[in-house]
Amino acid sequence: MIRLRPEIISAIRAVEDPIDLHRYLQCAVELEHSTIPPYLTAMLSLRPGTNLRIAALIRSIIVQEMLHMSIAGNILIAIGGHPQIDKRGFVPDYPGPLPMDIGNGLIVGIEAFSIPLVKNVFMAIEEPEQEIPIKLSAAEQGYATIGQFYDAIQERIRALGPSIFTHKTAPPQVVAPRWFTPDKLFPIVDVDSACHAIDIIKLEGEGTALDPFQAPGEPAHFYTFGSIVAGRELVVTTDGYAYAGTPIEFDPSGVWPLRPNCKIADFTVGSQARTRIEQFAYNYSALLNALHITFNGHPETLDRAIGLMYDLRVLAVAMMQTVADPDSGQTVGPSFEYVKTQGGMP
Repeated sequence: MIRLRPEIISAIRAVEDPIDLHRYLQCAVELEHSTIPPYLTAMLSLRPGTNLRIAALIRSIIVQEMLHMSIAGNILIAIGGHPQIDKRGFVPDYPGPLPMDIGNGLIVGIEAFSIPLVKNVFMAIEEPEQEIPIKLSAAEQGYATIGQFYDAIQERIRALGPSIFTHKTAPPQVVAPRWFTPDKLFPIVDVDSACHAIDIIKLEGEGTALDPFQAPGEPAHFYTFGSIVAGRELVVTTDGYAYAGTPIEFDPSGVWPLRPNCKIADFTVGSQARTRIEQFAYNYSALLNALHITFNGHPETLDRAIGLMYDLRVLAVAMMQTVADPDSGQTVGPSFEYVKTQGGMP
């Protein structure tokens, strides 16, 4: 399972002042965001019109990671904090560890879709505390899980009680029924609503100890990735669950041959490759800036942020067709470096 240093859980459980809890909710915002660039790259690397089911499954997970990031941000706002999104350190340095160094050495990069990538990295990120029942595994001692990280936050919210919720002074929270249903993204106003919201994050990511589905027909993230690896949908059987449903076809020729872990500095100034990777990085940075504004008092600007995310698809198609290395045939992959300007752009 994904591993988290146990001292982080101990530190959360020792929190006595809600201000000290702000740090860990900021970590939650960063953690939920950190999965989006690798998942998004894998999805965008699928050539238009190919591998449609795989693209749809990954997209559904990305949308839920955006929801989870929003939930963590709303809880932070509700107890008097301010999500910090428009800073260079908010984005992990890919390839590298995810926030809080989770994974005990797991290195996450920015790569084109492949079955090994899903199996060895994406499923490792999403692996639940108790993997059931398609394959059973015993929990190792000495580490904590992401689910336990959220359990510890819930525990402290309950212990600190209703006084930590700053209704009158908190900026508006992000509630966006156009993008997320009200039963998933709702105002955090008290202990119960905060803990219920955290339950949504845990359920969608891991499922439960008894059921791999977060809702009928919708496996939790780990099992969705498992379906992609197995090449079949997860279904209920007479004796449990199996990857034995409708085939999930994978056409390897329907993947752009991206150079992994591209950086802006890899390409010559003024070249087409440099221009396109800069455009992508600048647009993603603009998205983070827009999200920062959205979560710091201006929730009405969420539509602009979502629009910038859709722009990434257009930029990605042009970028991923641009040759990075004529000898290998690899094309330019995205960079999620946080940049303030693009070739002198303000």
